[in-house]
Amino acid sequence: MKIKLYLVGVSAAFIFASLAKADDGYDAPDGWPSPIVEHNQGTAQFDRLEYSIPENGKDAMVWDFQGWYGSDVNRMYVKSEGENIQGDGEDAEFESLELLYSRLIADFWELQGGVGYQGGVFSDDHEERTYGVVGLQGVMPYEIETDVALQVSDEGDVSASFEGEYDFRLTQRLYVQPRTEIAMAANEVKEFGVGEGLNSVRVGMRLGYEVTRRVAPYVGAYWEKEYGDTADFSRAGGDRTEDTGVVAGVRLIL
Repeated sequence: MKIKLYLVGVSAAFIFASLAKADDGYDAPDGWPSPIVEHNQGTAQFDRLEYSIPENGKDAMVWDFQGWYGSDVNRMYVKSEGENIQGDGEDAEFESLELLYSRLIADFWELQGGVGYQGGVFSDDHEERTYGVVGLQGVMPYEIETDVALQVSDEGDVSASFEGEYDFRLTQRLYVQPRTEIAMAANEVKEFGVGEGLNSVRVGMRLGYEVTRRVAPYVGAYWEKEYGDTADFSRAGGDRTEDTGVVAGVRLIL
C-alpha cells in the first residue's frame, strides 16, 4: 500500500511540475521548424455553369465562377458572373469580373476589396464600366453561404448586391439548393437599365447529384422580378419585368 501511495504521489508531482513548466513557456532549440506552417494553395469553382430557358425571352448560357489562391488568412480572388444570350448576335456579357484581396476577419467570414468590370470584354456589343468593390463573404448560421458586395463605379454610381444559397442534403450525394439574389442601386444608370432603389429579386431552386465531390450536375427552376425604375426601363425597351424559367447545368470544382 505504501508503495502504491508513493507512486501516486510521484506521478501527481510530475504532472503538476509539467503543467507549471508549460505555463512558463518553452523555447524550442534553434533550427526547429514551427509546429504550424501555412502553405499557400488555391482552387477554382464554377458554382453555376448552366443553360437557362426562360418562359419569355431567349435562352442563355450562364456562369458563376470564383477562384482563389493564398493562405487560410490572406487570399487573392477572381470572381466572374455573366451570360451569353443565344441567337441575339452579340458576344457574352460580364455582369461582373472582379479581382479582390480577401482577409479572414472571423470564423468563416472574409472581408474583400478590389476592382471590377462590367460589360463585354471581347467586343463592343455592350456598355462598359469599371468599379471599386468592398464585400463580405462567408457562412451565416444554418450554413447559408452568403456574398454581400457594395460597388462604386468610376462615375460615382453606387450599387449593392446580396446572394445567399444553402445545400439541403437529401442523401450524401443528392441535394436541393435554394438560392436568392437581390440587387439594389442608389443611382439611376439608364445605359445599364438600372434604376434607383430596389432593382430586382431572383429566387431559384436546384436539384443536384454529386457524381464526385468535384462534379455535380443539376436541374432547377427560377423566378425573377424587376421593380421601380428598373422595371420601367425594361417596359420601355419592350421587355417583361417578371419571368420564370428552367435551368440545367453542372457545378464544377477544378
